[in-house]
Amino acid sequence: MNKFIRHTLPLLMALIPAAISALNIRDLRYEITDTAIVFPESMQTDVHQLQKNWYLQNYTVLERESSPTAGDMSDETIIKNLRAIPTTIEMPFNSVVKNHIDLYVNRRRSLVEAMLGMSLYYMPIFEEALEREGVPLELKYLPVIESAMNPDAVSRAGATGLWQFMLPTAKGLGMEVTTLVDERRDPIVSSAMAAKYLKQLYGIYNDWGLAIAAYNCGPGNINKALARCGASADNPKSYWDIYYHLPAETRGYVPGFIGATYAMTHYADHGISPSLAKRPILTDTIHVNDRLYFNAISQVLDIPVEELQVLNPQYRQRIIPGDIKPYPLRLPSQLIYNYLMLEDSIVAQSGKLAPRAVVEIGQQSNGGRSDSGYRDVTKWHKVRRGETLASIARKYGVTERQLRRWNGLRSGKVSRGKSLKIVTREAVPQSKSEPVVTTESAPAESDGQVDVVYEDPEQEAAPAEAVSDAAEAAAAVVAGAEPSEPDVKVDEEVEEPNYEPQPAPVKAEAPKKAPAPAPKKKTETTKASAKSRVHKVSKGDTLFSLSKRYGVSVDAIKKANNMKKDAISIGQRLTIPAK
Repeated sequence: MNKFIRHTLPLLMALIPAAISALNIRDLRYEITDTAIVFPESMQTDVHQLQKNWYLQNYTVLERESSPTAGDMSDETIIKNLRAIPTTIEMPFNSVVKNHIDLYVNRRRSLVEAMLGMSLYYMPIFEEALEREGVPLELKYLPVIESAMNPDAVSRAGATGLWQFMLPTAKGLGMEVTTLVDERRDPIVSSAMAAKYLKQLYGIYNDWGLAIAAYNCGPGNINKALARCGASADNPKSYWDIYYHLPAETRGYVPGFIGATYAMTHYADHGISPSLAKRPILTDTIHVNDRLYFNAISQVLDIPVEELQVLNPQYRQRIIPGDIKPYPLRLPSQLIYNYLMLEDSIVAQSGKLAPRAVVEIGQQSNGGRSDSGYRDVTKWHKVRRGETLASIARKYGVTERQLRRWNGLRSGKVSRGKSLKIVTREAVPQSKSEPVVTTESAPAESDGQVDVVYEDPEQEAAPAEAVSDAAEAAAAVVAGAEPSEPDVKVDEEVEEPNYEPQPAPVKAEAPKKAPAPAPKKKTETTKASAKSRVHKVSKGDTLFSLSKRYGVSVDAIKKANNMKKDAISIGQRLTIPAK
């Protein structure tokens, strides 16, 4: 007996450390407990607000109604389902992981339904980026705990977008963040950068649990926790080894990732309805080289501004600054050809919304009209069946917030038959009379829109002005000026006046036989006019630019045209005096 003990005791002593080590590993990974679990901030997402997403409302539908309960939530079922997930990332089961799984499939079931709908559009983008970097595809569920699949999500700390990049991290990865453009919100760019960043973190720690934790709290915090646990090259540590040395939020991050992966994979096992596509959304991308406004694109292509925002969330002010450098514009595939055909119209419409590039000191507006020839005009719209504030705002190129402010509305609801006040910007040629703008209550009878009525310019002023313009152009031609298109143009419908030298009218008090000096003066005038020319104002012209072009002063041009102010309008004909 003593001999048996002497032979077996060393063997038992050698097995004890291994058994203790195995027990510790089991305790840490499978039996870890935490009484102060901090759930991801994305769990506080307002589901009702997320469900208003334009994509969810127009492109997805639930296959069936979800059951009210989560069904079988036994440990055995959860462990079995976790093992069935095809991944190389370790996904153990413990009480902390179960809390996160219960949160997704039981307490926040409606949020999972909404995220399943959003995943129809975003998951292929995530998978493509992850596959390109050769990292596990299950990382596509990180945006679930980061942002609840909302590209406009902004955390309390300032992390932004689907992948919740902080500003320094984003700029360190080469992402553009300006007042107009934030690539953290761009699903394609941010997904590509997230995949690269995760690959870099895995290269540092060679452990996906640590890499995912470092994505949340930064490598600095992970390195500190590893140092406190005595980690080294000969003594590597896992995420579960350093669990209690991590910030509170990061302790719940990896369990949250496991819970999100479980819920998005096994939602059907717990009675959550999957989302189906009402219709496919096929998109394509083109690059623009002009400053474009979403409102202009919407009006010309007849596409809702909300859809443009869903497809291009990186443009924070709904402006594409393509005049600075080429920027991508993502559109439904069927609209790409329309865009190419109507690009000039979109650019022109955007030009009306753009701020002035050059402002001359001393220019003033005239009667509410800006120097560019536009003014605010009040209209009234009677709400018809099926119309909403959003559809009315799109029709007139304004925002819902403006409609509510103009009409004293506290909510986005509007009743049928109500007359809404709308203020738009319209071109007002300077040669025409001022518009009669009515800001009183709308007429009782209206079929939808009451346009502002301008005084008829054909009654008095316009005919005289038209003849005067044609006469000026014809005078320049007869006098020997060198007209060039489009500077000088003579209307063919207007009969050319007779420019034969005529005697000047004789004053009543003058003797009848006194010689009239008028013919001589007329000849001198004709000779002088030969050195002047007529310029038709085009877009971008100002008195200052014309003075530089023709080498005469601004005052000389104003004097030659009897002008008191500097404002000119497109299509106006100006007499340019001789140098």
